[in-house]
Amino acid sequence: MDYTLLDLFKLLGALGFFIYGMKVMSEGIQRIAGSRMRKILEMMTSNRFSGVLTGFFITSLVQSSSATTVMVVSFVNAGLLTLVESIGVIMGANIGTTITAWLISVFGFKIKIASVALPIIALGFPLMFLGNDKARSWGEFLIGFALLFMGLDELKNAVPDIKNNPEILLFLKDYAGFGYLSTLLFIGVGTILTLIVQSSSAAMALTLIMCHNGWIPFELAAAMVLGENIGTTVTANLAAVVANVHARRAARAHLLFNLFGVFWMFLSFPFYIKGINTFMESAYGVSPLDPKQFESVPIALSVFHTSFNILNTIILIGFVNRLAQFATRLVPAPDGTEAEFHLQHLKNLPMPTPELSIIEAQKEVEQFGRICLASFKRAVSLLDAQKKKKFRLSMQKISEYEKLSDTIELELARYLIMVSRNELTEESSRKIKSMFSIINDLESICDIHYQMAKRIEKRSSGKQFFSDDQIARLKELFRFVQLGFEEMQSNLELEYSRVRKEDMASIHTKIIHTYQKMRKKHIQDMEKGRCRGDRCVLYNDILLACHKLAAHLSNVNVAICGD
Repeated sequence: MDYTLLDLFKLLGALGFFIYGMKVMSEGIQRIAGSRMRKILEMMTSNRFSGVLTGFFITSLVQSSSATTVMVVSFVNAGLLTLVESIGVIMGANIGTTITAWLISVFGFKIKIASVALPIIALGFPLMFLGNDKARSWGEFLIGFALLFMGLDELKNAVPDIKNNPEILLFLKDYAGFGYLSTLLFIGVGTILTLIVQSSSAAMALTLIMCHNGWIPFELAAAMVLGENIGTTVTANLAAVVANVHARRAARAHLLFNLFGVFWMFLSFPFYIKGINTFMESAYGVSPLDPKQFESVPIALSVFHTSFNILNTIILIGFVNRLAQFATRLVPAPDGTEAEFHLQHLKNLPMPTPELSIIEAQKEVEQFGRICLASFKRAVSLLDAQKKKKFRLSMQKISEYEKLSDTIELELARYLIMVSRNELTEESSRKIKSMFSIINDLESICDIHYQMAKRIEKRSSGKQFFSDDQIARLKELFRFVQLGFEEMQSNLELEYSRVRKEDMASIHTKIIHTYQKMRKKHIQDMEKGRCRGDRCVLYNDILLACHKLAAHLSNVNVAICGD
C-alpha cells in the first residue's frame, strides 16, 4: 500500500479538524448554559447519585470526559467539592463520554451530516454577529457541530484504504490470535492513542472509523476502548501535578476507578464480547463478529462502551468511600498534615468557559477573606499575648499571612486577566472588575495588620503595654471591626448580584462612631497627662489602623455590589 508522508499529514490535519470542531461546539454549549452551570455545580454536593447524574450531564454537554474531570480536579483543589463528592461526578463523566460514540455511530455513518455542514454553518454564521450573547453562543454551537462532522468525514477519507490492501488485514490477524495477550496489546494501543490525541472522544472516533472501514475486528476495537478509558485519566492527573493534595487524590481516584473497570472487564472479556454479539443479533439481526458485517461494528462498539461504563459505575458506586480512602493512602498529606487550600489551582489555565473560571476565582477570593480575618485575630491577640513564645508565634503567622496575601493578589490578578480576554457577558465583566477591586483591598488589609503588629512588637514585645482601661476600649473597637470582617465574608460567599447595598448592616457606621469616640477620649487623656510617650503613639497608631480597616472593609462591600 502506497501511503505517503503527505497522506499522514492529511490524517493528522483531519484529526485536528475533528478536535477543533468538538472544541468550538463544546464552548458554545457551555456559554448557552451560562449561569445554569452554577446550579449544575451545586447539584454535585447533594449525594453520590446526583453527582453521577451531574457528571453525565456536563460531559454530555461538553463532549469530553477529560474536560469534566479536569474541572472536577480544579473544584476539589478550590475546596468546592470533597474527594468523595468528586468521585461520583467522575463516574458520571465516564458514562457521559459514551454519548460521542453514539452520535458518531448513529449520525456520522448513517446520515451524511457533512453534506449539509455548509448550510448549517450558513445558519450559524449570522448569529455570531448579533448583539445577543445567547444568539452568538448558538451560532458558535452550530458552527462547531458542522465542523465536527466535516472533520469526521475527512477522517474517514484520510485513513488508509484497508479494503483494497488485504496485507494489512493479514498483519492484524497475526496479532488477533493470541487471546488475552492480543486484548492486552490493544488495550495498550488505545491508551497510547488517547495520550497522543489528548481526547478520549477523538480516540473513540478514530476507533469507530477503523472498525467501519474493516481495519480492525470488533474484539480488538473493544480492547482499544478499554485502553482509551485508561488514557483519558492522564489529562486530569497532569492537571493535578501542580494542585494540592486533595486534587491529586481526586485524579488518582479517577485512575483507580478506570483501572478497576478495565481489570474486571479484561478477565471476563471473551464472555462479555459474546454477550454483546448475542444482543446485536437479537436486536439488530447482525453480528459484529462476522467480518462481512463490519458496518454493524460502530453500533456494537457504542453498546460495549456504554454498558461497560454503566456496569462499572453500578459496581463501584457503593464503594466510593473505600475508593477515596485508597486514593488518600496513595497520596498522603505532606508531613502527615492535611494541606490547606491555597491558590494552587490558579496555576492552571482558566476553565473552558468564563462562567466556571469566575466561580473558581470567587472561591479563592472567599478564601482570601478568611485569611484576612485570621490575620486580624492574630494581630488583636498580640495585646493579650504576655508570654513571649505565644507572642512570637502570632507575629510569625501575621508575617506569613502578609506574604501570602501578596501572592494571592498577584496570582488572582493574573488569572482574572486571562479570563477577561474571553468574550464575556455584561454580568461576568462586572464581576471580574469587582474582584480586581476586592483583592486589592484585601491585600491592603493584611498589610495594615502586619504594620500594626510590627509597631506592637517594637514597643511591647510580649508584655502588657496599655492600661486595663485602654485595652478594654480597644477590645470594644476590635469587636466592631471583627463584625465588619464577618459581614464582608458573608457577602463574599453570596452570589454578588444578590448583595444589595441598602441591605448591608450599619457596622461601618458603628466602627467609625466608636473610633471617633475613642480618639476624642485619647486626646483628652493626652491633654490631662494620662497618656505619654510610646504608649500614646502606639495607641493612636492602632486607632488609625482600625479606621483604615473600616474603609477597606467598606470598599470590599461596595465592590461586591458593583458600585
